[in-house]
Order: sequence, then structure tokens, then C-alpha cells
Amino acid sequence: MITINKTSGLALAAAVWLAGCGVSQSKPENVKAETATAVTAFPLGKEIFSASLRTPGELQAFQQVDLYAKVSSFVRRLNVDVGSTVQAGQVLATMEAPELGSALAGAESRLRSQEAVYLASKANYDRLYQTSLTPGTVSQNDLDMAFAKQQSDFAQKESAKAAYREISDQRNYLEIRAPFGGVISARNVSAGAYVGPSGKGSEQPLFTLQEQKKLRLVVSVPEAYTPYLKANSEVKFVVRSLGGREFTAVINRLAGALDSRLRSQRVEMDVDNANKLLLPGMVTEVHIPLSTADSVFVVPSTAVVSSTEKVFVIRVNSGKSEWVDVKKGREADGKTEIFGNLSEGDMLVEKANDEIRNGAAVTLKK
Repeated sequence: MITINKTSGLALAAAVWLAGCGVSQSKPENVKAETATAVTAFPLGKEIFSASLRTPGELQAFQQVDLYAKVSSFVRRLNVDVGSTVQAGQVLATMEAPELGSALAGAESRLRSQEAVYLASKANYDRLYQTSLTPGTVSQNDLDMAFAKQQSDFAQKESAKAAYREISDQRNYLEIRAPFGGVISARNVSAGAYVGPSGKGSEQPLFTLQEQKKLRLVVSVPEAYTPYLKANSEVKFVVRSLGGREFTAVINRLAGALDSRLRSQRVEMDVDNANKLLLPGMVTEVHIPLSTADSVFVVPSTAVVSSTEKVFVIRVNSGKSEWVDVKKGREADGKTEIFGNLSEGDMLVEKANDEIRNGAAVTLKK
């Protein structure tokens, strides 16, 4: 018979339990050290940045006008046609309106009648006045009435004269004259056609006259580039329809305001076209210089990252990458003008991308 000591049994049981439930000590895992990204950087500096904007433009006639008939009439004779070169004041067309002749004759008759009435009333007043110089011969009332009659007849005569002048001026409108020298670019009527200031016959102008010896080159410059525009700056433009031939012009007029729809400023340049090589309506490619006298921060375009959230450059600071928000300005020849919280001498990553995370360890390539 084997006797087991109670105390020894408890100790043995405790030892077995501890062996089964004991916590095994694990070895610490090796923490992987962060690997620094090697980048090429350059010191940020300022320089005078010259760039140009390439934008489409349109050539327009320096002056253009649609000529309509002032009075209802019929076209009697056309003196010019499409393509005709005309001088200022030249008669382009002659109209006829027989009723105007009758109206003018009636107005002239009324004018002559009123002149006769006025002369009679004036003579009557003059006689009464001379007689009134002898006291007691003519009452003051009779003299006043004669003077009033003279003034009334004078007003009637002036009214008749104005009516006659009005009809006479309307007869002058029967001749359509060129307001300036140019080229007839459109003719919409023929001899015998009815024309007038309203209704049928007034839907289209008789002629369209353009001044083509000098043209306007019109360009719409986006808002971002308007601060760099300067009057009298020389620009170059290319006309593709002429084999890519290059021409030169000067900025003459700036609108000084932005178009509310396009958010752009209208810029006009005068173009000499004495040889008439260029035509109104031609589309051009305009190169506008965008230069300033101040030095600015200029970086390679590859140093600027444009993500969906922001635009930034990556600055190397104490072995760490630092994203710095910037705004882009002009771009040309692989370089970009930037504005932001930067200082000269800052080391920026030359080929930046958003895979170089903010605060990541970086090293500079030698």
C-alpha cells in the first residue's frame, strides 16, 4: 500500500498546472529600418522669365459698315459691285422716289406763300410804327396787334422753311455714298428693287463696305495672362492658309475689362495690309510675349506636381521631404513660374511625384 503525502501531492499538481499554462517568452521581431529615397535636387533661385502665349486670333476689317436705304424708294442705278474699290464720298447707288418730287414742290409753294404773308404783315407794322411817331394818330393796341401778326407770320414762314428743308434732305438720301474708302464685300440688291427703312426691302443691307488696307487682329487672352500684357508690345502671328507665313504686329488696344462669359480680355492689333494679302475672317495663331522686369521663382516643369487636390513642390529639409503648396504662373520651354512659401536656396526635388510622401526620408544623389 502506497501512502501519498497530501502536501507533496498539492505541490506536484501545482507544478503540472504551471507547466501546462506557463507563458512562453517569444523573441522580439526585427523592426525593418525605413529606406531613404534617393532624389535629385536643385537650389531654388530667381530669374527673369520670358515666355509667350500661343492663342488663336481672327483678322477683321478695320472698319465695316452695312449701308441701308434711308427712305422708301426703288433702286435706279448701281455704280459698284462686289470687289469694287471705292473712295470716301463716292456715289454707290442712286434711288428714285417720284412722290418726293411732288412733296418738295408742295413744300416750296407753301414756303413762298408764307414768305409773302410775312412780308405783307411786316410792311403793315412798319407803316403803323412810322405813323405812331406822330402822337394821337395810332393807338398802342393797334400797334401791338400789328407787331403780333408780324411775329406770327414770321414763325409760319420759318416752319414752312423747315418743312421744305426736311423734304430736300430726304431727296439727298436717294444717293447712297461711301462713308469711307474701302472695298465692297457684299451687294444684296439689283436695279429696280424696292428698298426702304422698314418692312419688305429692308431685311438686308444694300452693300457691305470694308476697309481692308488696314486690318484688326483680335485675340481673347485668358484672365491668368492679362497681368503680363503691355501696350505697344510686338507680337508675331502665323497664317496657316498662307503656308504658315509669319507676320508682325503691335498691341494697340486693350479692352481693360474681362468678358463676363469667357473671362478673357479682348486685345487688338493693327495690321498693315496695303498689298491686300490678308483677308478679313482669316484665322491666325498669335504669339504674345509675356515678360516682366522682375525676377521670379522659375523651376523645371517636372518639379511641380499637379494632383487632384493641390499643386505642390517637394522641398528637402533635414533629410525629409516636405510638400509645399504653390501656384503656377507662366510656362515655357519646360520651365514653370511658381509662387508659394519658398525662399531662395531651398533644395527642391527635380523630378517630383506624389509617391514621395510628405515627411518621407530622402537622400540627395551625388
